[in-house]
Amino acid sequence: MTNTNSPAREAAVTGSPRPSLVLLIMAVAAGLSVAGNYFAQPLLGLLRSELAMSTTAAGLTIAMAQVGYALGLGLLVPLGDRYSRRGLAAILLVGTGVLLAVAGSSPNGSLLLMATGLAAVTSVGAQVLVPFAAEISAPDRRARSIGIVMAGVLAGGLVGRAFSGVVADLAGWRAVYWITAALLVVTALVVLRLLPAGQRDTSDATRPLRLWRSTAMLLVELPALRGPITIAALAMASFTIHLTAITLLLVDSPYEWSPTTIGLVGLIGVVGPLSMPLAGRFVDGGHSRAVLLAGLLSAAVGWLLMLPAQNGQVAWLIIGVVLINVGQTAMLNSSQTTCYELRPEARSRINAVFMTLFFAGGAIGGALAPIAWVNAHWTGTCLLGAVLVGTGLLIAGLSRRTE
Repeated sequence: MTNTNSPAREAAVTGSPRPSLVLLIMAVAAGLSVAGNYFAQPLLGLLRSELAMSTTAAGLTIAMAQVGYALGLGLLVPLGDRYSRRGLAAILLVGTGVLLAVAGSSPNGSLLLMATGLAAVTSVGAQVLVPFAAEISAPDRRARSIGIVMAGVLAGGLVGRAFSGVVADLAGWRAVYWITAALLVVTALVVLRLLPAGQRDTSDATRPLRLWRSTAMLLVELPALRGPITIAALAMASFTIHLTAITLLLVDSPYEWSPTTIGLVGLIGVVGPLSMPLAGRFVDGGHSRAVLLAGLLSAAVGWLLMLPAQNGQVAWLIIGVVLINVGQTAMLNSSQTTCYELRPEARSRINAVFMTLFFAGGAIGGALAPIAWVNAHWTGTCLLGAVLVGTGLLIAGLSRRTE
C-alpha cells in the first residue's frame, strides 16, 4: 500500500490545489452524483404523459433509484479499499453521466426505468468520495473534511429536486438529465486532474470477493460499529418520517398549500448540510460524543416543538425543521467519523455497511410514516419521530465512548 500525503503537504510539494479547493471539488462531485436519484420525484406527471407510463410505472423510477443505490453501496463502494478512490470515483461519475444521458433520451418507460436504476448503482461514487476525504485529511481536520463532502451529498438531494422542477418547466424533463450528464463528465475530468491520487492496496486481502466477504463480516469483527450504526439508523428513520409528515400536514387543512410552496419549506432543510462542517470542527476538537448527544437531543426537541403546527402555527414548524436537520447532520458527522477511525484501511467497507443500514433505517421510517399518520395524525407522527430519535439518544447516553 502506498502512503498519501495530506492535501496541505502535497500542495506545498507539488503545487497541487489548496485543501479547501480539493474538498469543494469533492463536495460538488458528490452532490452531482446523487442528484439524479431525486429527479423523478417532481417529474412523475410529465413522465406519465410523455412516455405513456402508468402511475405505478412512473413511481417505480423512485423505487428503482433506491434499490440501485443499495446495490451500489454493497458492490462498488468496498472497492475503494483496493483501487485508487480518485480513479474509482471518476469512473463512477462518468458512468452515472452516460446512464443519465440514456435516461434523458429514453423513447419509452422501460428504458427510462433501466437507465435510472443503473445510474443509481453508479451514483455511489459519492460514497467513495466520503472516505476519500478522510484518507487525504490530517487527523485534526478529518471530521471537518468528512462534513464538507457529506454536506455535498445531502445538498445534492435537496437541490436535485428543485433543479429538476425548474429545468423541466423551462426546457422539458429530458434537459434535466442531459444537463446533469454533461456536468458529471466535466466533473470527472476535474476530479482526475486536480484531486490527489490516493492510496491503493492490491494485495490478495483486497481482492473483490474477499472485500465483499469482509464487508459482510464487519459488524461481527468490529462490535464497536454496532452502536453508532444503530443510532444513525434510528435517527434516519425519524428524519424520513419528518419529510413525509410535513408534506401530509401542509396539503391538509388549515394549510392547503401548493406543491411549490411545500417545496420551498423543504428547502429550509439546507441548513443541515450547511451546519455539518461546523459540527466537524467540534468533532475534530475531541468532542465527538458531545456533538452526537447534542444532535440527537436537538432532533428530539424539534419534533416536540412542531406539535402546535397542526393548528396552523407555522413558525413552530419551521423551528422544528431547523432543529431536526441540524441535529441529523451533527449526529451523522460524529457517527461516521467514529466508525472510520475503527479500521482506517477499511474505510470504504465501513462506509458501505454504515450507509446500507443508514438508508435501511430511512426505508423503515418511510414505511412507518403513513401508518402513523392514518392512525394518529400529526400528534402521533411527531411522537413517533421523537421516540425513534430519543431511543438513539438513550443508546448513545448509555454507551461508553469508543477510544
